[in-house]
Amino acid sequence: MQLDYWITAGETPARIVESYTNVTGRVPMMPEYGLGFWQCKLRYYNQEQVVQIAREYKKREIPLDVLVIDYYHWPRCGDWRFDEEYFLNPEVMVNEVQDMGIRLMVSIWPQVDWRSENFEEMKQQGLLVKSNSGIDVQMLFHGNNVFLDATNPRTRDYVWDKCRKNYWDYGISAFWLDEAEPEFGTYDHGDYRFHAGPALQVGNIYPREYARLFYEGQKAAGQETIVNLIRCAWAGSQRYGALVWSGDIMSNYADFRKQICAGIHMGSCGIPWWTTDIGGFHGGNIHDEGFKELLVRWFQFGTFCPVMRLHGCRQPGETIINQAGEVREWTGAENEIWSYGEENYEIMAKFIRIRELMRDYIRGLMEEAHETGSPVMRAMFYEFPEDENCWNIQDAYMFGPDILVAPVCREKARERSVYLPAGAFFLHAGTGQRYEGGRWYEVEAAIDTLPVFLREGRQGYLVGRI
Repeated sequence: MQLDYWITAGETPARIVESYTNVTGRVPMMPEYGLGFWQCKLRYYNQEQVVQIAREYKKREIPLDVLVIDYYHWPRCGDWRFDEEYFLNPEVMVNEVQDMGIRLMVSIWPQVDWRSENFEEMKQQGLLVKSNSGIDVQMLFHGNNVFLDATNPRTRDYVWDKCRKNYWDYGISAFWLDEAEPEFGTYDHGDYRFHAGPALQVGNIYPREYARLFYEGQKAAGQETIVNLIRCAWAGSQRYGALVWSGDIMSNYADFRKQICAGIHMGSCGIPWWTTDIGGFHGGNIHDEGFKELLVRWFQFGTFCPVMRLHGCRQPGETIINQAGEVREWTGAENEIWSYGEENYEIMAKFIRIRELMRDYIRGLMEEAHETGSPVMRAMFYEFPEDENCWNIQDAYMFGPDILVAPVCREKARERSVYLPAGAFFLHAGTGQRYEGGRWYEVEAAIDTLPVFLREGRQGYLVGRI
């Protein structure tokens, strides 16, 4: 009955999302480097590692759009610059990597350590989140930290000025805005006060204003296309170039399955830029055969996400101690596509090349998201609202209007059931076999592939490639 009402009233899911984003705002146009493959791990902790990874991808002729430098590349939280002990000449590093056609992204945290070179000035100028009672320590992590107040326009100007001088002027124009909730040590929001008001009243706008800080700074500096990775969002975050990812999830099949729903829901909420840590974040041991298979299956799914980004806190890790004898944030095991054996390397390299084949198609999806608010990753009912079966499918989705993706997200599975929506014919992207919509099918899925179906007459260049 509800479905009949939506259809007869003309309020399709597409029209609802378009109307909503007309009010809350739409994403800018995705930069070209947002369309390909992104390499990341916890964490490349020195300049030599960053350059070596870029060189290896270039040597292997594997397309790489973005290479990410994760957190604690700085001396103290709130310094917003490279630690000179580990990054001797950042400008040289940036130039070499970007001369290879690879964009660098750096992590930013909103914490300000009491020992930071900027703490006293920011405190005196009222640029920090305030605690209403007790000791003003809002997070304990490698020291006593408080948070920058992103709701304060003066804070936004101050922090961007630091990041412009220490990153943007070197040529770094993409930022990973982590800890965007912000991650208070205790979620007693009655204890915190922002420039915009008490946290209990306005706390949800923090991630939006955090994204705004960088977006407006980058625009003012002359940057035309902007995408920044962020851990959470609020209504309107999308208009500030926010690419949301699903957080520090576990490396298991249960969390893998949840990513499909998470991506679909994010797009349905008017935020079309979404990504996931391919392979999950916590608990992935690079020597475990079960994890390797999970990673490959997740990698295949990641190929058909709005942004394709490999990341994780891989085991076993390594302790880092600086020259002063201080224990720094640790680094995880290798997490490049050649880190998991030759067979898995070939599968992942294949899917990176599939992503490259879809570059024109993905660019078109990003243009549509920019112009109408349409999600890139779409619920089946978004494209087929009249098919009631599509309203109950949680483990498959449309990647744009033409590509139906059914990830293999069960351990050791080599086949899965796939529903093809009524009202269309589909071609299997691996075999080219033609299928009639409106029916369920049992589809084979060897480890080097996954079920992908193309609307007949569209995206035929993918046939035989997947």
